[in-house]
Amino acid sequence: MPESSNSAIASTSSGPLEPVALVEMQGISKAYPGCLANDAIDISLQAGRVHALLGENGAGKSTLVKILYGLLASDSGSIRWQGKPVDIDSPATARELGIAMVFQHFSLFDSLSVLENIALGMDVDANDRLRQQIIDVSQRYGLPLDPERSVYSLSVGERQRIEIIRCLLQEPRLLIMDEPTSVLTPAEVSDLFDTLERLASEGLAILYISHKLEEIRRLCDEATILRAGRKVAEADPRAESARSLAALMMGSDVPPASIRGSVATGEVLLSLEGLSHVASDSHGISLHGLDLQVRAGEIVGIAGVAGNGQDELMQVLIGETRLQRADSLMVCGRAVGRLDPGERRRLGLCCVPEERLGHAAVPTLSLSDNAFLTAHHRKPMCNAGLVSHKLSREFAEQIIERFKVRCHGPGSLASSLSGGNLQKFIVGREILQSPKVLVVSQPTWGVDAGAANAIHEAIQALANEGAAVLIVSQDLDELMQASNRIGGLCAGRLSAFFPTLETTVQKVGLLMGGSHS
Repeated sequence: MPESSNSAIASTSSGPLEPVALVEMQGISKAYPGCLANDAIDISLQAGRVHALLGENGAGKSTLVKILYGLLASDSGSIRWQGKPVDIDSPATARELGIAMVFQHFSLFDSLSVLENIALGMDVDANDRLRQQIIDVSQRYGLPLDPERSVYSLSVGERQRIEIIRCLLQEPRLLIMDEPTSVLTPAEVSDLFDTLERLASEGLAILYISHKLEEIRRLCDEATILRAGRKVAEADPRAESARSLAALMMGSDVPPASIRGSVATGEVLLSLEGLSHVASDSHGISLHGLDLQVRAGEIVGIAGVAGNGQDELMQVLIGETRLQRADSLMVCGRAVGRLDPGERRRLGLCCVPEERLGHAAVPTLSLSDNAFLTAHHRKPMCNAGLVSHKLSREFAEQIIERFKVRCHGPGSLASSLSGGNLQKFIVGREILQSPKVLVVSQPTWGVDAGAANAIHEAIQALANEGAAVLIVSQDLDELMQASNRIGGLCAGRLSAFFPTLETTVQKVGLLMGGSHS
């Protein structure tokens, strides 16, 4: 890893030697049709410092870092690397300078192994030398990975480790991280922060994008805040509160979200009764005798460390995996274990899977088309057996307006949205179908504080209207805030469930670790 002694030094005739910024972006502007994504932004990054880039979803953060990484060309402005002008016209150029980036949306091939994916990303041979390097780096930085595992068998959190290790193997001078902790548990976050602090002490510059403001306050030395494409402030995160940082991002105070009250006593709308399933993949997690009831008007939270059966449980609930015992999964009093996803939707079960781009939404389709994909089971969107583009567009417009999705309208491709805005669209699409049962994984992954509150309020409003809601998340703060009852999933087994207002984060952590009471 780079040493801090590599930083460039500039001398002046009137004073001592001063370090030159590793990177300076000056007057960076980038416009899209109908949108000024970056408006004359200046930002300076120093070696050995962790610099936060903050802003609402759609504030221009992703555009700015894509310009720095060579994925986009700015319309105007300049970039200096160690005081010298540079033209970063491609990611290859960025990597040659020493810039590496961990993306919010992973760029991995599911059918290839960890080793093969890292080799492709680094343009090297997938040989024994690289295999050993992966093992060494993963052990050194507490990010365990098996080089031979196929990516399709990994959880989202494990896939993220591939991206991080791939970057660290390149021995970068600047590491850009876009929402790196969105799917990590508190223990994993702590380990990652230890890694980043060690890297910064070795002279690495880190540009860190996150909506988790307490993390920013703990980790980052300085922050640049964007709003609507403009730089509006610089701040010392450790001298600010999470609330004041949110106010800088939003332009106003963010009201605290309400906490759920007592346990609901309505009729059972979702029931798991001795639900078991043997994983078809050798690296998958089998589910063992799961018992759970979710009642009308209730929000139940399931906490768990990545790779403990969350993916398998979601596949079973959605209908992507069928059960041998149909009555081990009941929706609104009907046995659905053998029904396909469409049949379950028509009965009232709507779902938000964890992976939004590629699973919950098709990247190359418009928002209008993505709205149709799930909603046509529950809403009139066809005429005489043909797709009604008018009705699909109107529903997409309703989602965009209701959930304040920043985009260029219902014709926008799903891939063109920021991660947080796409998440708002997907959650909104399911909620506005008025489901009787909503199952959602990682509901606020990668969204800003204001959007997270809006999503939680929409979920709570749905429950208040009599729906049963099941949230599967690794974010304990989210579950403690949003749920009536909470339990843990470990090694494919569910713990007992407890009223959220009568438990603690520490107790839930034990449930996540395998304690069942």
